[in-house]
Amino acid sequence: MDPELTRRRVLAGGAAVASTAALLGPLSSTASAAAPSAAGTKPTLPTIVLVHGGFADASCWNAVIEQLQQAGYPTIAPANPLRSLPTDAAYIASVLRSISGPVVLVGHSYGGATITNAAAGATNVKALVYIAAFVPDQGEQLSVLINKYPGSIIEAATRPVAYDGPDGTTGTDLYLEPDKFRAAFAADLPIATTRLMQATQRPFSATCFTDTTTAVAWRTIPSWGLVADTDKAIPPALQRFFYNRARARQVVEARGASHVAMISHPRATARLIEQAARATA
Repeated sequence: MDPELTRRRVLAGGAAVASTAALLGPLSSTASAAAPSAAGTKPTLPTIVLVHGGFADASCWNAVIEQLQQAGYPTIAPANPLRSLPTDAAYIASVLRSISGPVVLVGHSYGGATITNAAAGATNVKALVYIAAFVPDQGEQLSVLINKYPGSIIEAATRPVAYDGPDGTTGTDLYLEPDKFRAAFAADLPIATTRLMQATQRPFSATCFTDTTTAVAWRTIPSWGLVADTDKAIPPALQRFFYNRARARQVVEARGASHVAMISHPRATARLIEQAARATA
């Protein structure tokens, strides 16, 4: 589905705002994405690292990956463990350390909290891109932030399921109920698609909502944000608050986008990522 971007705002840093046509047109080819330097050599394109959130897996990025790969960007989408914020951030940080060269780090939903913690101190991460995401500050918990603005129905749609940990302790996984999955998570996708997504959803530990953010990458790394303007998981007002507080260089809004904007609006998502990559090259 081709998105219609309804609004574009530059919040800080004096960054120039690209035209609507530039965002909606084709992604740059490899040749144009990496303009020749004065010496006649092309700079290295950054690796795009895409981090999913709860109730999802890395396949949620498939359409975005296709767009970015066609433009020549090396792209990976690691599996977010979804076990706890400290565990998940440490794992993504290890992925970042394994990459040579610059990185543009992208997070969706809970993945936004993951990258916020994981990228702190990562010198190769040049840009953070938040897609309908949590962007917590130090000391904050997602369980508190989700209620800052009205409109989320995600908590009412979840079902807790106990699980046994390898050390003998008992934890709680969160699932989205079958009859509430589409409304809360992916209302702008076909029913047949959301049925498959619900059946294959990856639960995440309830501790992810109560863990405290300890490191804040957006204070030192420039950020970009996409608002899903009909999101019923993270209210659009909360997304705007996050991006404004982080002084995002550019914020775009996707009209009619549900929480999974990277699936229903892959072109808008990929273009914002490319703009972040080009701005920090």
